[in-house]
Amino acid sequence: MATITLQGNTINTIGALPEIGTKAANFSLTAVDLSKKTLENFKGKQLILNIFPSIDTGTCAASVRNFNKEASVLENTSVLCISRDLPFAQERFCGAEDLEDVIMLSDFATGTFGKEYGLEITTGPLTNLHSRCIIILDKNGIVTYTEQVSEIVNEPNYDKALNALN
Repeated sequence: MATITLQGNTINTIGALPEIGTKAANFSLTAVDLSKKTLENFKGKQLILNIFPSIDTGTCAASVRNFNKEASVLENTSVLCISRDLPFAQERFCGAEDLEDVIMLSDFATGTFGKEYGLEITTGPLTNLHSRCIIILDKNGIVTYTEQVSEIVNEPNYDKALNALN
């Protein structure tokens, strides 16, 4: 369990982020076209998993915009933006913002991704949503970097995450 804060108030997650050096667990998430995407769909690419509670908050939206900008110049790297938002909300946001370089994925149906990756919030007003974190996977699906943002209204450390790419 990780202890984080929401505007200074303590909340908890279901577990800990995957350990660096371990193989990432497979997942099945819903894309904006309602297709299912798994880790296998991104085989051979480095992945930045930008995970957050809801696209409809300022900080979450800022992280998607920032990674969209960076993704346009990254080679052999995909940025997956993952939340429990409905795919329709994710698509609406990217369309309104003209964001085309990130891949929006939803864990709305079961929340399994949040549980298996140890980042589901278990206490407080955001219970069942995902905490704000970054997980980077190399082209073989090995975890090379993680950041659990300690204060959920803060943005992740973009520079540190991007520098962790091989």
